[in-house]
Amino acid sequence: MDTGGVLTEEKQLGRVVQIARKQAGLTQQALCQKSGLSYSTLAKIERGAIKAPSVFTIQHIARTLDISLDQLLADVAGRRTQLTVAAVATPSQQVKKVSKNGVRFVYFDMNGCLVRFFDHALAQLAEDAEVTTDVVESIFWQYNDQVNRGEMSIDELNTILAEKLNMMVDWYRYYLNAVEATPGMTDLVTWVVENYHAGILTNTMPGLVDAMQRNGTLPPVTFDTIIDSSQVHALKPEAEMYAVAAERAGFQPHEILLIDDDIPNLAAAGRAGWQTISFDPYAPEESIVHVSTALQPAED
Repeated sequence: MDTGGVLTEEKQLGRVVQIARKQAGLTQQALCQKSGLSYSTLAKIERGAIKAPSVFTIQHIARTLDISLDQLLADVAGRRTQLTVAAVATPSQQVKKVSKNGVRFVYFDMNGCLVRFFDHALAQLAEDAEVTTDVVESIFWQYNDQVNRGEMSIDELNTILAEKLNMMVDWYRYYLNAVEATPGMTDLVTWVVENYHAGILTNTMPGLVDAMQRNGTLPPVTFDTIIDSSQVHALKPEAEMYAVAAERAGFQPHEILLIDDDIPNLAAAGRAGWQTISFDPYAPEESIVHVSTALQPAED
């Protein structure tokens, strides 16, 4: 029972949570149902009985009540919880789960993982140019890294291909017509994003990620971050690419998982301290089972 003296920070926090809940017209049971918190946890928070409750739990309550964390904590002396959040509350630090192996953030490769059969674009271009695929590949691979690194524009690549193949070339059109969403990946990615923090880590040409998001080739989810090689001017498996990705994820290296079809990319991630899973675009069902099994959440 409070005696009129200065309330502890925990009791202040409990009081503002209780007031915000009542202002939202919710009983404790109703808030528990909406938030997924146990009744016992919420009741203890409101009583101030939990010493230093998790900042992520308080974030989750605020989000459920449709108010900002600043609004919820405005009357808490010292605003300890808010100060803690200020250091960690990037988009990738919202309340999510942790896998049994300690994974908190999942990066998906794009070509060969989220989408497949990019190489069919080269075959179609060769057919249209009436040359062998080897001829097209020998030209294309000379410049691919430069474009993916953002050192050469797609227009410059189109000009080179046009001159060497003696035809007008729109590489984006060939690419977008050739790639397809990897079967089953939308369901997997949707589940991952609902339970974990997630992003895309891709070697790609400028604008392709946006184009595939617009045309529905990529899963229709909101990723925490997208590391596009043409924007960061680095490529997998270069160490700089992983350093940028780890910083933007906001987690320790061992808490990050890379799903990729390229062994050198996975090896580089391993050297950076990440966890890895190899994905086979020609056997996506087995790969998806592997990923979903590895990402089973730890027991609460």
